[in-house]
Amino acid sequence: MGQFQFAGPVRAHLLLRPLSVQRRPDNEGQVRLWPYPRANGEHTIDVLRRLRAEAADRPVIVLWDGAPYHRAKIVREAATALNITLMPLPGYSPDLMPVEALWRWLREDVTYHHCHASAEDLTRRAADFEARLNRDPFIIADRLWVKDHLDPEEEKLRFSN
Repeated sequence: MGQFQFAGPVRAHLLLRPLSVQRRPDNEGQVRLWPYPRANGEHTIDVLRRLRAEAADRPVIVLWDGAPYHRAKIVREAATALNITLMPLPGYSPDLMPVEALWRWLREDVTYHHCHASAEDLTRRAADFEARLNRDPFIIADRLWVKDHLDPEEEKLRFSN
Protein backbone atom coordinates (compact mmCIF):
# COMPACT_ATOMS: atom_id res chain seq x y z
CA MET A 1 0.00 0.00 0.00
CA GLY A 2 1.16 3.52 -0.69
CA GLN A 3 1.21 6.66 1.37
CA PHE A 4 -2.03 8.61 1.45
CA GLN A 5 -2.60 12.02 2.97
CA PHE A 6 -6.02 13.56 3.32
CA ALA A 7 -6.64 17.07 4.54
CA GLY A 8 -9.57 19.35 4.96
CA PRO A 9 -11.50 21.38 7.50
CA VAL A 10 -13.64 20.01 10.29
CA ARG A 11 -16.11 22.45 11.80
CA ALA A 12 -16.62 21.92 15.50
CA HIS A 13 -18.59 24.78 17.04
CA LEU A 14 -16.50 27.85 16.27
CA LEU A 15 -13.16 26.19 15.49
CA LEU A 16 -11.99 24.76 12.21
CA ARG A 17 -9.36 22.06 12.36
CA PRO A 18 -7.44 20.95 9.30
CA LEU A 19 -6.91 17.26 9.57
CA SER A 20 -4.60 14.64 8.14
CA VAL A 21 -4.98 10.89 7.99
CA GLN A 22 -1.94 8.92 6.97
CA ARG A 23 -2.12 5.35 5.78
CA ARG A 24 1.19 3.59 6.10
CA PRO A 25 2.29 0.43 4.27
CA ASP A 26 1.87 -1.65 7.45
CA ASN A 27 -1.84 -0.67 7.43
CA GLU A 28 -1.49 1.33 10.63
CA GLY A 29 -3.02 4.77 10.55
CA GLN A 30 -2.17 8.08 12.15
CA VAL A 31 -4.30 11.15 12.65
CA ARG A 32 -3.15 14.76 12.87
CA LEU A 33 -5.45 17.50 14.16
CA TRP A 34 -3.99 20.97 13.81
CA PRO A 35 -5.98 23.86 15.29
CA TYR A 36 -6.49 27.00 13.22
CA PRO A 37 -8.89 29.85 13.92
CA ARG A 38 -10.39 29.64 10.41
CA ALA A 39 -10.00 27.95 7.08
CA ASN A 40 -8.34 30.22 4.52
CA GLY A 41 -5.55 30.13 1.96
CA GLU A 42 -2.80 31.05 4.43
CA HIS A 43 -3.74 28.31 6.88
CA THR A 44 -4.24 25.82 4.06
CA ILE A 45 -0.70 26.49 2.82
CA ASP A 46 0.57 25.99 6.37
CA VAL A 47 -1.18 22.59 6.44
CA LEU A 48 0.50 21.67 3.15
CA ARG A 49 3.89 22.63 4.59
CA ARG A 50 3.25 20.54 7.69
CA LEU A 51 2.19 17.56 5.57
CA ARG A 52 5.34 17.89 3.46
CA ALA A 53 7.53 18.12 6.58
CA GLU A 54 6.00 14.91 7.96
CA ALA A 55 6.50 13.08 4.67
CA ALA A 56 9.72 14.72 3.51
CA ASP A 57 10.88 11.79 1.38
CA ARG A 58 7.50 10.32 0.36
CA PRO A 59 4.88 11.28 -2.19
CA VAL A 60 2.04 13.34 -0.76
CA ILE A 61 -1.41 13.30 -2.31
CA VAL A 62 -4.04 15.62 -0.87
CA LEU A 63 -7.61 14.72 -1.69
CA TRP A 64 -10.09 17.46 -0.82
CA ASP A 65 -13.29 19.21 -1.70
CA GLY A 66 -13.78 22.35 -3.76
CA ALA A 67 -13.72 24.88 -0.93
CA PRO A 68 -12.62 28.31 -2.21
CA TYR A 69 -9.41 28.24 -0.17
CA HIS A 70 -8.55 24.82 -1.67
CA ARG A 71 -8.96 26.21 -5.20
CA ALA A 72 -7.03 29.43 -4.56
CA LYS A 73 -4.16 30.07 -6.94
CA ILE A 74 -1.69 30.69 -4.08
CA VAL A 75 -2.61 27.30 -2.56
CA ARG A 76 -2.17 25.49 -5.88
CA GLU A 77 1.18 27.23 -6.42
CA ALA A 78 2.33 26.33 -2.90
CA ALA A 79 1.37 22.68 -3.47
CA THR A 80 3.35 22.63 -6.72
CA ALA A 81 6.38 24.20 -5.00
CA LEU A 82 6.13 21.60 -2.21
CA ASN A 83 5.77 18.73 -4.70
CA ILE A 84 2.32 17.84 -3.38
CA THR A 85 -0.29 16.40 -5.70
CA LEU A 86 -3.73 17.94 -5.24
CA MET A 87 -6.75 15.86 -6.19
CA PRO A 88 -9.97 17.85 -6.07
CA LEU A 89 -13.20 15.94 -5.70
CA PRO A 90 -16.20 16.58 -7.90
CA GLY A 91 -18.79 18.93 -6.42
CA TYR A 92 -21.34 17.54 -3.98
CA SER A 93 -19.51 14.26 -3.42
CA PRO A 94 -18.82 13.87 0.32
CA ASP A 95 -19.17 10.11 -0.09
CA LEU A 96 -15.92 10.18 -2.11
CA MET A 97 -14.03 12.06 0.61
CA PRO A 98 -12.19 9.36 2.59
CA VAL A 99 -11.83 11.51 5.68
CA GLU A 100 -15.57 12.23 6.04
CA ALA A 101 -15.93 9.08 8.15
CA LEU A 102 -13.14 10.28 10.45
CA TRP A 103 -14.82 13.66 10.87
CA ARG A 104 -18.09 11.92 11.71
CA TRP A 105 -16.18 9.80 14.27
CA LEU A 106 -14.59 12.93 15.77
CA ARG A 107 -17.99 14.61 16.05
CA GLU A 108 -19.53 11.48 17.63
CA ASP A 109 -16.77 11.30 20.25
CA VAL A 110 -16.07 14.98 20.86
CA THR A 111 -18.98 17.26 20.01
CA TYR A 112 -22.26 15.32 19.88
CA HIS A 113 -24.48 16.07 22.89
CA HIS A 114 -21.77 18.12 24.57
CA CYS A 115 -21.55 21.87 25.02
CA HIS A 116 -17.93 22.88 25.50
CA ALA A 117 -17.25 25.56 28.08
CA SER A 118 -14.63 27.19 25.88
CA ALA A 119 -12.65 26.84 22.67
CA GLU A 120 -9.77 25.56 24.81
CA ASP A 121 -11.97 22.77 26.18
CA LEU A 122 -12.98 21.76 22.65
CA THR A 123 -9.34 21.87 21.52
CA ARG A 124 -8.27 19.70 24.49
CA ARG A 125 -10.98 17.11 23.80
CA ALA A 126 -10.03 16.97 20.11
CA ALA A 127 -6.37 16.51 21.10
CA ASP A 128 -7.41 13.68 23.45
CA PHE A 129 -9.29 12.06 20.56
CA GLU A 130 -6.19 12.34 18.35
CA ALA A 131 -3.94 10.86 21.05
CA ARG A 132 -6.34 7.96 21.68
CA LEU A 133 -6.45 7.05 18.00
CA ASN A 134 -2.70 7.31 17.60
CA ARG A 135 -2.07 5.05 20.61
CA ASP A 136 -3.82 2.24 18.72
CA PRO A 137 -3.14 2.88 15.02
CA PHE A 138 -4.94 -0.27 13.88
CA ILE A 139 -8.21 1.17 15.18
CA ILE A 140 -8.10 3.68 12.33
CA ALA A 141 -7.57 0.96 9.74
CA ASP A 142 -10.29 -1.20 11.29
CA ARG A 143 -12.85 1.59 11.19
CA LEU A 144 -11.90 3.61 8.12
CA TRP A 145 -9.94 1.73 5.48
CA VAL A 146 -11.80 0.33 2.54
CA LYS A 147 -11.25 -3.40 2.30
CA ASP A 148 -9.39 -4.50 -0.80
CA HIS A 149 -9.71 -8.20 0.02
CA LEU A 150 -11.80 -10.45 2.27
CA ASP A 151 -10.43 -12.83 4.87
CA PRO A 152 -12.57 -16.01 4.60
CA GLU A 153 -12.10 -16.79 8.31
CA GLU A 154 -13.22 -13.31 9.33
CA GLU A 155 -16.19 -13.43 6.96
CA LYS A 156 -17.29 -16.77 8.48
CA LEU A 157 -17.58 -15.02 11.82
CA ARG A 158 -19.76 -12.30 10.31
CA PHE A 159 -22.28 -14.69 8.80
CA SER A 160 -22.18 -17.80 11.01
CA ASN A 161 -25.35 -19.07 12.68
